[in-house]
Amino acid sequence: MIKLNVSKSLDSVEGKINLRLNLQIEKGQFVTIYGESGAGKTSTLRMLAGLLQPDDGEVYVDNEVWFNKQNNIDRAPQKRKVAYVFQDYALFPHLTVKGNLEFAQTTKDTAYLEELILKMELGELINRKPATLSGGQKQRVALARALAQKPEILLLDEPLAALDIKIRLKLQEYLRQIHQEYNLTTILISHDLGEIIKLSDRVFVLEKGQIIKSGSPTEVFVDQQISGKFKFTGEVTKIEKQEVVYIVTVLIDQNVVKVIAQETEINNLKIGDKVMVASKAFNPLIYKIDE
Repeated sequence: MIKLNVSKSLDSVEGKINLRLNLQIEKGQFVTIYGESGAGKTSTLRMLAGLLQPDDGEVYVDNEVWFNKQNNIDRAPQKRKVAYVFQDYALFPHLTVKGNLEFAQTTKDTAYLEELILKMELGELINRKPATLSGGQKQRVALARALAQKPEILLLDEPLAALDIKIRLKLQEYLRQIHQEYNLTTILISHDLGEIIKLSDRVFVLEKGQIIKSGSPTEVFVDQQISGKFKFTGEVTKIEKQEVVYIVTVLIDQNVVKVIAQETEINNLKIGDKVMVASKAFNPLIYKIDE
């Protein structure tokens, strides 16, 4: 379990804010921190990673002290078993893909490295340098490099924000699989409500340095923000695969709506199921209704 009880004075575009956090994250959870720019989201990740020192407070992980201001304890970043994936990838430009992965390993483990290369579909890229890769390829390398450290906690700072929808959906599946297969505690920063609902067990909403709401994605978003745009029920009439995504056709009264979905979302869906289609900011979401 992660226990974060810290404060930090920060400069924002609106002036000084006082980031005050008191939160607990269960081991193995996938958690998202959501909020406007300047709310303190990235600073929260950096304090957990040991890249930014809180002004006061304490950080405990599995009952071990990572930070305690009063007792002058501040565990070094390299001793925290945390991997950080940045939005801009932060790959070493002079190293090949394989070189980037090898550099991240604290102890050489060829078998584990080969497993990562296979899982992240990097086999054809291992001898290429970052400048020759697409955005999606760079992000897969960045994720693999993070995992090469064999972390217990994975920190993701809007890693998919700059990617197009097709690549983003595919990498969301990678994130889900990575989180489960490597038994990680994952903390994501994201503004994409569809992404948050698909991936997260719990959401913390941060506003001007304070947590103003927390709960499951459905509790936090579906009944409040999403319903402000539209929320309709209908019947599934067709499910078809198109490349890496599925198109679900839903009949709502006399209108037909097509919704992009991932494989995990359609696993329990079949023709004739009653579903809810909801949207905010042109981001349709689909939920099966249990009758």
